[in-house]
Amino acid sequence: MNEIKLRWLFMGSLINNIAVSTVWPLTTVYMHDALGKSLTEVGIILFLYSASNVLGNYIGGKLFDHHNRYILTILGIIFSILVSAGLIFFNGWPAYPIGLVLFGFSTGWNLTMINSLGTTVKMKSGRFIFNMLYLAQNVGVVFGTMAVGLLYPIGISSVFLLSTIILIIYGINAILTYNKSASIHPLIKKVNKKRVKLPKPNLIIIMTFFVSLALIWIVYEQWVSNMSVYITGMGIPMSMYSLLWTLNAFLLVVFQLIINWLAKYYDNLYFQIYFGIVFIGLSFFTLIFMHSYLGFVISMIILTIGETSVIPAIPALVNELTPITVKGKYQGLTNAWASIGKAIGPLVGGIVIDLTSYRLLFISSFAVCLITVVISFSIIKFLRE
Repeated sequence: MNEIKLRWLFMGSLINNIAVSTVWPLTTVYMHDALGKSLTEVGIILFLYSASNVLGNYIGGKLFDHHNRYILTILGIIFSILVSAGLIFFNGWPAYPIGLVLFGFSTGWNLTMINSLGTTVKMKSGRFIFNMLYLAQNVGVVFGTMAVGLLYPIGISSVFLLSTIILIIYGINAILTYNKSASIHPLIKKVNKKRVKLPKPNLIIIMTFFVSLALIWIVYEQWVSNMSVYITGMGIPMSMYSLLWTLNAFLLVVFQLIINWLAKYYDNLYFQIYFGIVFIGLSFFTLIFMHSYLGFVISMIILTIGETSVIPAIPALVNELTPITVKGKYQGLTNAWASIGKAIGPLVGGIVIDLTSYRLLFISSFAVCLITVVISFSIIKFLRE
């Protein structure tokens, strides 16, 4: 069958996320320390970055269903390369935030193209494909963030130079391996432009899990942002907090392999989603009682089990519930809803902490996860009866 091989999509996802992960981790530190901007100004720029990411997800997904996917993918990569290359030379104020917002648009576009192209692979199950793409994303994050730690002390330009080189490699990979007719030519023809409507139950299920995905990321982002302040405030060095994410990346690989093996014997995406949300919630419940580094390690292990289970399962379920003519649109919306959660998560958490305490943040996060499971389970059960 003349379709893109999964290994090349895996490689593309890995390379793209290495490039992306060399940029976003340094934004707060660079803008605050080097450019002298307040944390409020940094927060606004990060919000605009996430908003442009959502826009890239949505527009990329819409175009995917109607136009040549190969050309769209290459254009997105070229745009990313140009933005990254520009930031090598122009990384002051306001060039840096402008470039960052444009980079957010391109990374949203590229991620949607990769995930949407994953829906065209028929040789493997949707669950396996999205598990592997999510695995590639996280391995990319590990290498990217490691590279930042080594290169940032040399200078910000060196980081963007690496990002540009990596994106060029991604472009070469895409040019050589993505031009497969079964994957790049949309089924929607000019003679058939009638609006495709999902069956109402499918649409309700998808929208339920879109909202769930946004809530999951709002909660999850507390680990990414506000937990660093909490942990270092207890006298634990920043290097030990970073080590928790190294553990997270390692366990993601292990747990993904276990999930892929279990899927051969028990294949239920709904259960996988509920299970994952509960475990993300439990990671915060344990934080109520944890006051040592070992406790944070245990909480991170629980968080990783939940993350590995739920995050790749939702796009896989969306893939199952959508007709082939609108898969790009709904994969784009999946990424967009996730980006919304990522955008507002740190802000919501910061407000809760400022007004109350970390303890209430942990309790609230746990409660949000449980309520999300109860409501989504009830909606799905009602639709199936």
